[in-house]
Amino acid sequence: MRIIVFGAAGSVGSRTTAEALSRGHQVTAVVRGPNHRVPEGARATIGDASDTSQVAALSQGHDAAVSAIRAPNGREQEQVEATDALLKGVAASGVRLLIVGGAATLRVPDSGVMVLEDPRYIAEEWRTVAKASAAQHHRCIEEKEADWTYLSPPAVLKPGTRTGQYRSGTDDLLVDREGRSAISVEDLAVAILDELENPKHHNRRFTVAAA
Repeated sequence: MRIIVFGAAGSVGSRTTAEALSRGHQVTAVVRGPNHRVPEGARATIGDASDTSQVAALSQGHDAAVSAIRAPNGREQEQVEATDALLKGVAASGVRLLIVGGAATLRVPDSGVMVLEDPRYIAEEWRTVAKASAAQHHRCIEEKEADWTYLSPPAVLKPGTRTGQYRSGTDDLLVDREGRSAISVEDLAVAILDELENPKHHNRRFTVAAA
């Protein structure tokens, strides 16, 4: 497959790029500037994910696109604006899009409230980011033209070990017996590539957690 990754220099984007390359796919790695490094073997290109016309032009000719972008602290609304541009851009190019979003709108199993409203998972200092993720997910739900998939990570996402195993769900936060909800960025990348290679969630959300 020919895959384009927006935000390819970040934690999720770089590992997604590396996972795709390890499976023999061709990867275009979109970064914001010339000083951003991407995994060896990817074709790096500078682009702006918040520019609809650039997204459309860059994604043209690819089989799938991944958005792993993150807005800077204090500018969280840009995450929603970029998502809008990405959806419009891939709708124009006809390329399906997987967006790595947030956990904010997942339901907490033992309470039924959204993760956004549960202080066990969202500390006060992260509520602005979580609200932007919720708005990002709602923007996807409203989309009528693009072929999109929204991936909600668990509550904790950090670099770790690639096991190649994970659990998956749809709208409920996945937790273990101790109430922990986590996955390594490496295994999240595995889930991303599995979905790209064998799509199961067209125009809907899914979530994953450590096995």
